[in-house]
Amino acid sequence: MPTPKLQRQVTTLWDYPSQNYGREDQGDRSYIGATPSYIIWNCLMRYTNEKDLVVDPMCGSGTTLDVCRDTNRRPLGYDVNPTRKDIFRCDARKLPLENGKVDFVFVDPPYGDNVNYSDEKGCIGKLPAYGEEYFKAMEEVIAEINRILRPDRYMALYVCDYYDKKNGFVPIGFRLYQMLSKHFSTVDIISVTRHNKTINMGNYRKAADEGNFYLRGFNYLFIMKKEGRGAPRKVGTMPELPAEKKSRPESGRGGVKPSAKGKAPVRGRSGGASSGRRGTGRRTDNHGKDKK
Repeated sequence: MPTPKLQRQVTTLWDYPSQNYGREDQGDRSYIGATPSYIIWNCLMRYTNEKDLVVDPMCGSGTTLDVCRDTNRRPLGYDVNPTRKDIFRCDARKLPLENGKVDFVFVDPPYGDNVNYSDEKGCIGKLPAYGEEYFKAMEEVIAEINRILRPDRYMALYVCDYYDKKNGFVPIGFRLYQMLSKHFSTVDIISVTRHNKTINMGNYRKAADEGNFYLRGFNYLFIMKKEGRGAPRKVGTMPELPAEKKSRPESGRGGVKPSAKGKAPVRGRSGGASSGRRGTGRRTDNHGKDKK
């Protein structure tokens, strides 16, 4: 079945009934918690230009990297549990980049410990959302994003709230938005319709009805701006996506300068971090584990 036409969203309710756009996958659709690629595409089309340096500090299966290459942006991806060779092993709380070097940051963090993303000791996805340790870790991630982002540039955080029968509802979105507001001004808040498979399964819907709770039907997309005196510029260049698009270059570290030891890239405007999780899109509630 062909995917719908890819175009910029114009309301604060986004809905695209496919994990990927075009004839190729972006990231790995089998990755639990993979970010829908059209979300990243829309962010890049509005808040970046071609050749901009884009960082994903929780890169999962690499969706952000593939969308960047499709749109002529320069990506850097990091994760505590890299799933492919162009993602650098790194904790999102301590990125190997200089202050104020990045043009845009997209991050899709774990929504607590409802999905097993890795066995890495530092994986934020091991921390339950109903505990303060999770939010302390995310506060460090957000502060690090602020550090690497250029003034007058943008970032986006994609996240879902959490619920389970034992611990109840956790407003992850509101909590993280409060943290973001300490560092950034708010551009807008988007609601993104969730299309995870379990949300339409009869047994999950019956359990929610009989148990008097709600399945997670949307994700937040917080679009924020780092204020400051940056070089004036217009953003939102939109390269055409041809119908018969050539295959993107094989995953590699093109344009990224590795460190002397060949590990994560340091300094420079080329290249990306995570918490051990995604494809680039993500999770769910306990009643329908889904997706970045």
